[in-house]
Amino acid sequence: MSEQELPPWLKEQVSRLQQLQQNLQAIMMQKQQMEVESVETDRALEELKKAGADDAVYKAAGSVMVKAKKDDVVKELEEKKELSATRAKVLEKQEARVKENLKEVENKINEMIRGSHGAGPKPKAE
Repeated sequence: MSEQELPPWLKEQVSRLQQLQQNLQAIMMQKQQMEVESVETDRALEELKKAGADDAVYKAAGSVMVKAKKDDVVKELEEKKELSATRAKVLEKQEARVKENLKEVENKINEMIRGSHGAGPKPKAE
């Protein structure tokens, strides 16, 4: 059966499935970016802890580096790390929810295909 031969109700579910797959992919990409950011922050914190109290510390401000107090930079990075962890948790919950929705839509499509064989969705019993 080609896509043009699909009944409208099935096309709608397939379209919903594709949208959910795209959402899942976007969430997973964001999650990966958060993981990379977290690793970079951890490395920066490690290096700062190695630096002595009198060592010069610089931080990026756009495309330039500016001198900063070590304690201020450590505090900023720890806050950034905390925000990244929170965002990662939110993304994990979103990922789980989208995966659950994907399973539901896949099951619905399979039921529609098996149960109707082109006769359209079955009416709900009242």
